[in-house]
Amino acid sequence: MPRSSVTLSLADAKRMLEAGEAKAASLGVAYNIAVVDAGGALLAFSRQDGALIGSIELAIGKAVTARIFDKRTADLATMAQPGAPLYGIQQTNDGKVVIFGGGLPIVIGKAIVGAVGASAGTVGQDIAVAEAAAAAVADARSSESPAASRTSTEHQPDPMTRGGFHEQG
Repeated sequence: MPRSSVTLSLADAKRMLEAGEAKAASLGVAYNIAVVDAGGALLAFSRQDGALIGSIELAIGKAVTARIFDKRTADLATMAQPGAPLYGIQQTNDGKVVIFGGGLPIVIGKAIVGAVGASAGTVGQDIAVAEAAAAAVADARSSESPAASRTSTEHQPDPMTRGGFHEQG
């Protein structure tokens, strides 16, 4: 049965990019920042002047990875180490999975509505820029009505109730 799902809007993505860019400026590092919608499709992207060219695809990959697995990429990095439960996950999806920190799903209420990815600095800096971007939309959404969100009808399982990655033991 079809269900309605909430996703990020372009206005949300623009707020996120602005907040991420401000955090990057405070760190003194030019950044690439990507925002994907609930379906994992690129919604908005920013490449600050002088940002590393090699980080463009990394930022986009981190955002997509965070959304398709509904996990922070830093958490996936830990779970993908030799001997860990997700060892080798970065080889899946045609090798497009990025497990460096700096990608995180965006959750509004109990729904994952998209994801953000940031790349250009250290892993800690990438995480800080992504978190700043995520906070901007969470702060803005808390003051809006639920009707401000864009909705669509989709045929897919609820990401909050489907099986996730769990260690067995």
